[in-house]
Amino acid sequence: MRNVEGRRSVPAVLYDVDEAAEALRLSRSALYELIRSGQLRSVKAGRRRLVPVAALTEYVARLGSVA
Repeated sequence: MRNVEGRRSVPAVLYDVDEAAEALRLSRSALYELIRSGQLRSVKAGRRRLVPVAALTEYVARLGSVA
């Protein structure tokens, strides 16, 4: 993959809370509630809370199996 400037772009493996909320079309507070309740995995990197892309995929898959 190459970005506009011709450099290689690396696909994201971790999203910050805002990016993860945007990907799921949820509010920040709703995303934090999913993390707090254990429904969505996250990791801490220093002071930052990050959500693995795989955790988003797992969460959406669980939604499909519940419905």
